[in-house]
Amino acid sequence: MRTFLAAIALCVAGFAVSAAPTKRLAPVADAVIMADGMPKKLSEFGFFTDAAGWKPNKGVELYRLNSALFTDYAEKYRYIYVPAGQQAVADGDGRLEFPVGSALIKSFGYKIDGKDRLLETRLLLHRADGWIALPYVWNAEQTEATLKVAGTRLPVRFTDPSGTARDISYAVPNKNQCKECHSLSNAVVPIGPKMRNLTHDTLDMLLSNAMLEQPSRDHPPIPDFGNTAMPLENRARAYLDINCAHCHNRQGSASNSGLFLTYEEESPVHLGVGKRPVAAGRGSGGFAFAIAPGEPDKSIMMHRLKSLEPGVAMPEVGRSLVHEEGAALLSEWIAEMDK
Repeated sequence: MRTFLAAIALCVAGFAVSAAPTKRLAPVADAVIMADGMPKKLSEFGFFTDAAGWKPNKGVELYRLNSALFTDYAEKYRYIYVPAGQQAVADGDGRLEFPVGSALIKSFGYKIDGKDRLLETRLLLHRADGWIALPYVWNAEQTEATLKVAGTRLPVRFTDPSGTARDISYAVPNKNQCKECHSLSNAVVPIGPKMRNLTHDTLDMLLSNAMLEQPSRDHPPIPDFGNTAMPLENRARAYLDINCAHCHNRQGSASNSGLFLTYEEESPVHLGVGKRPVAAGRGSGGFAFAIAPGEPDKSIMMHRLKSLEPGVAMPEVGRSLVHEEGAALLSEWIAEMDK
């Protein structure tokens, strides 16, 4: 009798558990993405299911790049959101065109005191009238990020890949500074997710999730510039493409320089080889050529890459440190060029 009653109790308990309503997570807030305003809190978009911004919501997918922009050694976590039933499309150059309602989400952080901490999350939202860029800064408790239209600076102490302790004033760009990099023909656009720079796993994920229309042609990938098994020139060109070509292209904000640093560029002169500056001013450092073959220490490109002086340093936005590894890579590439 006791066994029978125990079995009945177990069944009732099981029924109670199975009958309990399952808590449904709120979906991404499409209406907030599309609205005209600028939400004060990152959580209003519903991109993450946790307050700390580590667990992406349904439809928000982590993606990775073959080569990534240097930003003071910050770790970056990139996500794509495409509205259900819609797809991104690759144009003839491999640039992804996202449907209205899409969002690109990029969080920046460091390992501080042994813990991964986020400093900021930048959004690119595709609204009916175009893309808008919004920067959000995380609080000390790591429970919310708040809109900082005017940008800000954050003191950060971290250890770089060489094991050196660094103290920096980390710059969160203001809304207008976002346009300096994310600009093509004077319109704000995404710059990272291109066919050639998305990892193989990322492309598979986008296609299998029906977030990307099957491309009509192949786009050979650029290499990871840190992969020493790849040819030196390919690595150097990949570095220039992701760190410089968002401005230095024929439609970019630096198009008047005549220096075009995209991975596909074929003209040595447009890449800077033996090219005299158009309007570098004191940024030239007194040197004659953007790239002096065989002489990195006499090349304007290296002078600006190694500088931290405002008006000289390149890139102009996004760093307060010299990227030692990137400078070494480009220096080696230039040194091996025939004079």
